[in-house]
Amino acid sequence: MDSQIKSNYHSHSTFCDGRFSIREMAEAAVKKNFTHFGFSGHSMFPFAGDWHIPLKDFKSYVEEVRVVKNEFKDKIKFFLGFEADYIQGICFPDFSCYSEFSPDYLIGSVHYIPGENGFIVADDSPDEFAQRLNKYFKGNVKSAVCEYFYNERQMLSKCSFSILGHPDLIKKQNARYEIFSENESWYKKELKAFAREIARSGVCVEINTGGIARSNLKEPYPSLYFLELLKEKNVPVTINSDAHDADKIDYWFDEAESFAIKAGYKEIGYFENGQLKFRSI
Repeated sequence: MDSQIKSNYHSHSTFCDGRFSIREMAEAAVKKNFTHFGFSGHSMFPFAGDWHIPLKDFKSYVEEVRVVKNEFKDKIKFFLGFEADYIQGICFPDFSCYSEFSPDYLIGSVHYIPGENGFIVADDSPDEFAQRLNKYFKGNVKSAVCEYFYNERQMLSKCSFSILGHPDLIKKQNARYEIFSENESWYKKELKAFAREIARSGVCVEINTGGIARSNLKEPYPSLYFLELLKEKNVPVTINSDAHDADKIDYWFDEAESFAIKAGYKEIGYFENGQLKFRSI
């Protein structure tokens, strides 16, 4: 184990909804003394939404990452990845779907929650979420939350990827005011079922600090309760910033280590040459 490792595998650039270019993010990673840094542009390949890498830009994205990988190889290890959306029947975070790009890793994420004749976006603005909740779930927030976790479990059972992205992203809707209670028995039941499926799948879960950086959340994804469930099942974790800004690529990282320790973890995972390794904390 190497305590000198500083890693992050969740970052976004101007190829999707980030505010800085690949090079600017790379230079920031070098400046902040990262040893391992991954680019994970939003993707719903072979399709694209408003905040995903456009299909016409995939080759350019891959090439720009490869350029900085080579240019900075003596200073830092850069990795090519995608944050790949799961939408049943449409797109899948699976290495077989991205084989033509030869990614070093994939983050599997659920953003879209299918309802009746439409989708809710889990991390949408509160107003937009409320409108879509009424339109596609008849205002039933419990139904929408349970559907979110059902899709997370389906993704784990059907796809092959490296890192599970922001596993309880849906709680972002509680950042401004509570629309459902995370202490309710039904919600904890969903987390327990999700934790079992995560453990079965063998993926690494990210402690994602992006919700703290960009919204009113007071703790990362996953919550402390959820993280404790994952520790009970010996699920490995890594720390990611989900950064859309170059100055926030290591936002809340020291606190995230303390958060992991509080949940019982003694080591943090990082990826190298396609293998999950660990450093002590």
